Amino acid sequence: MNEQYSAMRSNVSMLGKILGDTIKEAMGENILDRVETIRKLSKSSRAGNEAHRQELLSTLQTLSNDELLPVARAFSQFLNLANTAEQFHSVSPHGEAANNPEGIGKVFTRLKEHPDLDEKDIRAAVESLSIELVLTAHPTEIARRTLIHKLVEVNSCLKQLDHGDLAEYEHRQIMRRLRQLIAQYWHTDEIRKNRPSPVDEAKWGFAVVENSLWEGVPQYLRELNEQLEDVFGYKLPVENVPVRFTSWMGGDRDGNPNVTADVTRRVLLLSRWKAIDLFLRDIQVLVSELSMTECTPALRERVGNDSEQEPYRLLMKRLRVQLITTQNWLGAKLRGEHPMPTNDLIDSNDQLWQPLYACYESLKACGMGIIASGQLLDTLRRIKCFGIQLVRIDVRQESTRHTEALSEITRYLGLGDYESWSEADKQAFLVRELNSRRPLLPRLYELSEETSEVLETCRVIADAPAGSIAAYVISMAKMPSDVLAVHLLLKEAGCGHNLPVAPLFETLDDLNNADEVMGQLLNIDWYRGIIQGKQMVMIGYSDSAKDAGVMAASWAQYRAQDALIKTCEKAGIALTLFHGRGGSIGRGGAPAHAALLSQPPGSLKSGLRVTEQGEMIRFKFGLPEVAISSLALYTGAILEANLLPPPEPKQEWRELMDDLSTISCEMYRGYVRENPDFVPYFRSATPEQELGKLPLGSRPSKRRPSGGVESLRAIPWIFAWTQNRLMLPAWLGAGAALQKVIDEGKQGQLESMCHDWPFFSTRIGMLEMVFAKADLWLAEYYDQRLVDKSLWPLGNQLRQQLAADINVVLTIANDDHLMADLPWIAESIALRNVYTDPLNVLQAELLHRSRQQEQDEEPDARVEQALMVTIAGVAAGMRNTG
Repeated sequence: MNEQYSAMRSNVSMLGKILGDTIKEAMGENILDRVETIRKLSKSSRAGNEAHRQELLSTLQTLSNDELLPVARAFSQFLNLANTAEQFHSVSPHGEAANNPEGIGKVFTRLKEHPDLDEKDIRAAVESLSIELVLTAHPTEIARRTLIHKLVEVNSCLKQLDHGDLAEYEHRQIMRRLRQLIAQYWHTDEIRKNRPSPVDEAKWGFAVVENSLWEGVPQYLRELNEQLEDVFGYKLPVENVPVRFTSWMGGDRDGNPNVTADVTRRVLLLSRWKAIDLFLRDIQVLVSELSMTECTPALRERVGNDSEQEPYRLLMKRLRVQLITTQNWLGAKLRGEHPMPTNDLIDSNDQLWQPLYACYESLKACGMGIIASGQLLDTLRRIKCFGIQLVRIDVRQESTRHTEALSEITRYLGLGDYESWSEADKQAFLVRELNSRRPLLPRLYELSEETSEVLETCRVIADAPAGSIAAYVISMAKMPSDVLAVHLLLKEAGCGHNLPVAPLFETLDDLNNADEVMGQLLNIDWYRGIIQGKQMVMIGYSDSAKDAGVMAASWAQYRAQDALIKTCEKAGIALTLFHGRGGSIGRGGAPAHAALLSQPPGSLKSGLRVTEQGEMIRFKFGLPEVAISSLALYTGAILEANLLPPPEPKQEWRELMDDLSTISCEMYRGYVRENPDFVPYFRSATPEQELGKLPLGSRPSKRRPSGGVESLRAIPWIFAWTQNRLMLPAWLGAGAALQKVIDEGKQGQLESMCHDWPFFSTRIGMLEMVFAKADLWLAEYYDQRLVDKSLWPLGNQLRQQLAADINVVLTIANDDHLMADLPWIAESIALRNVYTDPLNVLQAELLHRSRQQEQDEEPDARVEQALMVTIAGVAAGMRNTG
């Protein structure tokens, strides 16, 4: 085990040594000695030395204000460097590399050898494969873009060092570069000074495409095709690219007043500009590479009389002129000018695809297939994956905003107050208006600012180029009228194409009612006609878990999906389930393979559509090699789920899950909603209130600024509990429910569910991962340092419950210790704990000082800055935080 990870540990040690040298040079030997002392005490404390644990606490409590920031930065930066070494280890041929593209080959071989499958079925499944990843800018990504870039460069150095035949001078050069990068990192502020705007967030998303996915996607498709050819002897058609990317950055206005119609319009333009820029670079390469003269008559005819010498190059040069013209036109639009459109503008993917595909066909026909399959093929695949819009945008808005807009309109027209009507009356009105040929909106009526914004957003959608808006997502959808209302508003804005309108069911009640709501919609003739046999439904993970606890929420999600699949199948509707998962367990996060195979049978029939949240985008797609690995993992899991679906749960399993759901929900809500001490405890035991000071994202942390914990978004809710290591939202209620049914004599049934039902075994595995990251002594220390003594009994009660829950999960899983079947993750957590523990202790101390200062005096900037750094550092230590 240790031998397997020795290369990673060696890299972590090397990076730590360079960081130490950097600190010594920048801050002096005293600070480095202090950091080293704390590190050694932390390591000994983790090994069980109680005396050293107490010394660690007193050392961190007595740091001077001048020492706070360097110590916090040292441990925070070390964790980011350790994460980089771990990320490299996951794709290094000498490291873990467990999820590399060869994994697809193993899946193909397993499917080919399966007695119940024939190659025709497998081929059909491969050709219908669809992976749509929706990048979101939820406020969990703390690291600045400039620092992320430096870590990418560190990874590149590790890759260069991963060779046994380096000359000594090469090794010296790489090490010098590493020292420079780590020095640059140390001398750069970790924390942004200002909160990013929605446009900044969108640019961050474009940077992920430019720096990683632009290279990673064609490489992944190359690997996929090589494995297909090796196992089955055929390749995917060139136009079959199963991966697409969509973004919520610049389109998600749910609770974010900073995302306006103008912002969405600008982000759409920026996205097109960046796509043209990237394709222009590709074409520049092709101009220099495609110098061949032999071509087919069809290509010669396309190029015309000038094609005698270098027809391919001539075609590329024409494309280059069009791309430059288009880029200039888009640039003028972004500057607020009103340039006249010209015939040379590229405004459809076909304008790029057709000439390039003609070149591809000609090269192959003339015996130059190896040239056709190089840069040219990569560019063709990028057109299919990214297109001239780069990433499509989802627009998301909360259902009440549409209801309020329609209420204003109906009141003005003298029709009454739409909001107060019954659901039946709302539906009747909406269907009547949707069938009407006259406009609903009066021409000269001046609308309120809120309603104008809703309608202006719909006009942006109506005016957007085809294919640039992917879907309209309605958060907090509860009734059929919520969906019909959006269709009516889009119609009034002049939207001439059928945009998918996806209700998002995200509370426990809404998930339980989702099938009935969709059944009612599908019984409306107008609605059946407009959706043309396709329906998208989004399943909310984070808000349902915040509402009811993870056990009840996960079962409600499963049941809702299962019911929707069966209803849509019966109605002849192709259902796309859109999963609103986060990185953390409390928001539905789980290892991708396990998560996909734990879905109800048939849930991936129309492909996978899933959010990739915050910092998880960087961990899963931040480097081309890691992106290839992640896409390969998704591919294998989707094929297995569709061709070898998990079993339908037995009736007694369903009934037991109903019981577990009820028991866990009652306990969870008993604490969170009904215990009068809970909110004061939460606010004092976690940095929830201080999180608002961090410039994490463009969106406010609360839906309603004046609201209490119930209005707090799911992300800061979970983020805060992760910081104090109690991890409460990810387990509260689950273990207690399991213990109750064990006490009723059903342990054997739980064990068989764990063994034979992927849904249940994944739930248990996710609890194990949470428990491995939770820490009882640290959570208790936060209480002692920050919480009023009158609230200590509640903290003690929660920690006792956590300890009991750990035992019950180990009992069901038949394991001696947590993460026994995932040693790689257990090793990773253990490695980081030595560095995360001091940050947790220091954070509690800084929260104590900061709160004291608020009462007594002006806040000390050193304390505030160090506190922000510890929050970022603990997030790095926990990895899947948001």
